Amino acid sequence: MAFTAQDVKKLREMTNVGMMDCKKALQATDGDMDKAVDWLREKGLAKAAKKADRIAAEGVAYAAVFGGVGVVIEVNSETDFAAKTDAFLDLVKNLAQVVAEQNPADVEALKACTYPNSKLTVTEIMQEKVMSIGENMQIRRFARFADNTSVAYVHAGGTHGVLVNLAVEGGIDATELGKNVAMQIAAMGPKYWDKSQVPQADVDKEMTVQLALMDNDPKMASKPAAVKEKIAAGKLAAFYKENCLLQQEFVRSDLFKGDVAGYIADAAKKLGGKVTFVDAVHFVKGEGIEKKVDDFAAEVAAQVANAGK
Repeated sequence: MAFTAQDVKKLREMTNVGMMDCKKALQATDGDMDKAVDWLREKGLAKAAKKADRIAAEGVAYAAVFGGVGVVIEVNSETDFAAKTDAFLDLVKNLAQVVAEQNPADVEALKACTYPNSKLTVTEIMQEKVMSIGENMQIRRFARFADNTSVAYVHAGGTHGVLVNLAVEGGIDATELGKNVAMQIAAMGPKYWDKSQVPQADVDKEMTVQLALMDNDPKMASKPAAVKEKIAAGKLAAFYKENCLLQQEFVRSDLFKGDVAGYIADAAKKLGGKVTFVDAVHFVKGEGIEKKVDDFAAEVAAQVANAGK
């Protein structure tokens, strides 16, 4: 029995399975829609698709360096329990390797890449993992640095993944230096890397806040506008110190007392070279994902009610 593109589309809408798998199902069943649905169910694909509607807000933020290429990636699962299994962690590490070696443009391109030590695509492997682990899993995002020297850091088993990119001169090993900077990023969560990156709009907003504070302070309100503006400009240093990585106080005061920029310069000098901070990426697991709050009592009550029908 022949089938059309509309049949493929209809099967996809019925099962929420990808177009290519729907096409394979129709080919395998001579275009019989009902048998195609059963074929997908037997392959585990329809069940996996049903799980795809469930919110995946747990998981792992992971970072690593492969042959000089730095990668940071976030892969989500439904529960923290699943995220700690060896099967899930191996999946995340292999996905990071794919990003490093095959350089996909985005998440969709990554899904089409070939999975390590396999002839299957990432999508096909993900479907198998969904079935074996029993939870929805999603690749959320990744970043990649191919140039300079990258240093990776994973905090608390995957709550934070940080990738720091450094320009290193003098043939020195800047791994420990980079790790300390990455730890700073994970701990302090700077909004910007350097004060030069702060948008003028944010600077203006902070100036407005500081001027308003002085206008509302009886001791400062009567001072000339020029004086207040000078004082407000001085207070911007505190804003930079709080929000900008290189201007932040270095948290490892046992190693260096001063800001992060000072620590990098000092540590590099002690190693006999020079290090310049270039860029970084910081992923926080589940950041910005709205988690579903289940009402367990209501769920049980609904099941009891349905059982009586």
